[in-house]
Amino acid sequence: MPHENVPPSHRHHARRMRRKMTAAEVKFWNAVRAHRLMGLGFRRQMPIGGFIADFTCPEHRVIVEIDGPSHSHDREITRDRLRDDALRTLGWRVIRFTNDEALNHIDDVCAHLLRVIGIGRFD
Repeated sequence: MPHENVPPSHRHHARRMRRKMTAAEVKFWNAVRAHRLMGLGFRRQMPIGGFIADFTCPEHRVIVEIDGPSHSHDREITRDRLRDDALRTLGWRVIRFTNDEALNHIDDVCAHLLRVIGIGRFD
C-alpha cells in the first residue's frame, strides 16, 4: 500500500503517540504485532486522511481504536462518529474497543476482530 502524503506535523505526532501508548494499547499491540494474530500485519499510530488511527490492518483496511473513558462523553461520541464516517469514505472499517476490553478481555477482542475481518472459524 503506498504511503499517503502526510504533513510532517502528523508524522511527528504519530511518532510521539507510539512512544506514549496507554496500557490498553500496549496490551493490544503485544497481541497483534509481528503478525501474531493469524499472520495479519498491523501498524500503530498510522496517519490516514488527516487523522491518526490507533492501529491499522492495511491489508483488510481495518482500523482498531482503543478508547479511554473520555470517549463515553456525548461530545466525544459525536466527534468519533464524524471521524469514523470520514475514514469510512476513504474505504476503512473502524472497530472500537474500550480500554477495559483490551486490558481484561484481549482474547475476546482478537476473536471479534478476526470475525469482522472474516478469518478463522468461530462457533
